[in-house]
Amino acid sequence: MIKIICVCGARPNFMKIAPVIRALKARGAFRILLVHTGQHYDENMSALFFDQLHIPRPDINLEVGSASHAAQTAEIMKRFEPVVLDFQPHYVMVVGDVNSTIACGLTAVKLGVKLAHVEAGLRSFDRTMPEEINRLLTDAISDLLFVTEPSGIDNLKKEGIDAAKVHFVGNVMIDTLLAHREKARASDILRRLNLQPRTFGVITLHRPPNVDDPHNLAAIVKAFDEIQKEIKLVFPAHPRTRKNLQKTGLTERLESMKNLLLIEPVGYLDFLCLMSNAALVMTDSGGIQEETTILGVPCMTLRKNTERPVTITHGTNRLVPLTTEGILRVFAEIKKTGFLSKPAQPQLWDGRAAQRIADILARPPTSKNNHR
Repeated sequence: MIKIICVCGARPNFMKIAPVIRALKARGAFRILLVHTGQHYDENMSALFFDQLHIPRPDINLEVGSASHAAQTAEIMKRFEPVVLDFQPHYVMVVGDVNSTIACGLTAVKLGVKLAHVEAGLRSFDRTMPEEINRLLTDAISDLLFVTEPSGIDNLKKEGIDAAKVHFVGNVMIDTLLAHREKARASDILRRLNLQPRTFGVITLHRPPNVDDPHNLAAIVKAFDEIQKEIKLVFPAHPRTRKNLQKTGLTERLESMKNLLLIEPVGYLDFLCLMSNAALVMTDSGGIQEETTILGVPCMTLRKNTERPVTITHGTNRLVPLTTEGILRVFAEIKKTGFLSKPAQPQLWDGRAAQRIADILARPPTSKNNHR
């Protein structure tokens, strides 16, 4: 029996870990411990994700909560170490690029446990992003690196990572999307919000350069004000984003826009339904760049870089300058096409990435420590 600790730290991690856990359990050769660090935790939203994605409730919740990067990372390591010592796993599996990823990864390798990183090799080449530091460090110490797109292979090769550790498996985020696409069609979110397919845009914002910088946030909101005069906008506001909108006095401006709906965050199936029926999406999320590529929905990414270049070369994604004029210019260009997009499906984004990961993990593990 191969023992694996699977780590989740934030809601997007659930969507990445869910298909992997299902694929591992289907083999019957794995004993899995699901650990939620509690880095981002909202009881209602998290429970909704567990139910909708058929993820078992975490065996352990470390309940770390919010803090500075240093304090949060240290606290996760402190609380995760006894879990590893007690369970004695062959592997710790981490996903994505949040603080939980590097914290649990460091803890594992310092205890001699093999580390598997799902979504390895992605690079924005912007070291001002905390996520970029987490990606670089986690990949440097991982034993198995599961890559979503060809750029990841190239990046890891340039960084001197042993090619034998690197496995191009595809995108587990797309596994989840394809598995739940039909169920999302049954959502009544369009009826509840009085929306018609292809007549509205969807907004998500959460990254610090956009929501923590008052100048950038004001410029983005100004652009939304102009765009909502031409197309209805739906804005499920992240809690941190909503807090900063209120702090800068921009909430009132958004609420005064006749064609913009400022709503609370919604569950995965409702949001997938919104995206699937949208004319376009404006976001700063990495995962949404990938999802819109598969859905064929034009995506305006409000960032100067992306760690997912395949969404631009093969998908529907466009990087957008963080200025009012830049946002409006790209919107006008996309509008000219009638909000149509014909993406090419990236290689191995076929709904079977988790199966490939399970195949690799099913190989007999070679332990770093002779007591395992």
